[in-house]
Amino acid sequence: MSSTTITPAAGQAQRSTLGPVIIIGVLFFIFGFVTWLNGPLITFVKLAFDLDDVNAFLVPMAFYLSYFFLALPASAVLRRIGMKKGMALGLFVMAIGAALFGQFTTMRLYPGSLTGLFVIGAGLSLLQTASNPYISILGPIESAAQRIAFMGICNKLAGALAPLAFGALVLSGIGHFADEVAAAPSAEAREALLSTFAAKVHLPYMAMAGLLVVLAVWVAFSSLPEIKPAAANDEHSIGHAQGSIFSFPHLWLGALCLFLYVGAEVMAGDAIGTYGASFHLPLAWTTRFTTFTLAAMLLGYVAGLLLIPRVVSQQRYLAISAVLGVLFTIGAYLTSGFVSVGFVAALGFANAMMWPAIFPLAINGLGRHTEAGSALLIMGIAGGAVIPYVFAHLKQHYDFQLVFAALMLPCYLYILYYGLRGHRVGLHVSR
Repeated sequence: MSSTTITPAAGQAQRSTLGPVIIIGVLFFIFGFVTWLNGPLITFVKLAFDLDDVNAFLVPMAFYLSYFFLALPASAVLRRIGMKKGMALGLFVMAIGAALFGQFTTMRLYPGSLTGLFVIGAGLSLLQTASNPYISILGPIESAAQRIAFMGICNKLAGALAPLAFGALVLSGIGHFADEVAAAPSAEAREALLSTFAAKVHLPYMAMAGLLVVLAVWVAFSSLPEIKPAAANDEHSIGHAQGSIFSFPHLWLGALCLFLYVGAEVMAGDAIGTYGASFHLPLAWTTRFTTFTLAAMLLGYVAGLLLIPRVVSQQRYLAISAVLGVLFTIGAYLTSGFVSVGFVAALGFANAMMWPAIFPLAINGLGRHTEAGSALLIMGIAGGAVIPYVFAHLKQHYDFQLVFAALMLPCYLYILYYGLRGHRVGLHVSR
């Protein structure tokens, strides 16, 4: 089925957006499921490949760095083939990455496994570079945070389910298995046990690869309309919209904001297991902590759907969320054990509406630069690689709670600045 090009002047206001929202919601569910496997994967590779924390945290490093290197090429691809075909291509690339990860992990080749994760991230960078601006400009920019919040519910519902599914299929009985490995009578027996454990990911990831191929075909032949970002985002363009991309300081400040936000989000979601393990909490519990963070994010998205824009603007809600992030981080530092982990999980609620608010605020008025601006923002996802990796290094030398707080507080304080003022720098548009 051929797609139709739709701009605001060509009838976007009259067209029902329900169908496209559902299709994009399915895509957000898929990449939410894949993305939030990184938390339990850190625990998995640490045992399967016999790694320390620093090397285990190469999992989010490989995954999120792909966004930094490939977001700009992704925008060039999207300009050439369009958003719809770009989303389908992104799903297909993800399928290749899933197959690579499953195969190389079964062979216990850690560099190959990291390559698979990098390829998955490459597909996601293409998918996100298309889907985030698509849903932002599908309707009025002022209510974009509400639409992205619905996407976030799809994303984080999948994220909450992912650790549970991975735990049931792969990590079940991991505490007992770790004891068996430690008690292995010989190096050969130990290696045989670890190889058997590593091979448990093969079938799930091959099945995931097959599903992603099916979804790629579905999206390619769906009725999803083709939206031209430059035209759709011109109605709010600022006076110098026809200048270079460097004419939009609110975009560049937003890219830094997303870098810090994603770093904070991954710390609260993926690093929470390592954080809890530092209190010597049971391994059977630490593998589930990511689900707690994602459950808190789901509650945050529901709150955002109810409140934005009817009760509070998306920029004001962003500032409120940042204040909550500061308070919950301080709470995590001042407590210990399960209570401290609970404060870290509560950061999921504070983080929930940050991406939905930051992204549309940052691309507002970019006009013909929308694709490139979107790619720049997607590059900010690399914060999920850098900040947790710094945490893994520093916690070896300093108190892990102090390191956590020292990394998280500046992130939330900058997000607070962007919500209050940064999103308006250089932007001259009536609100």
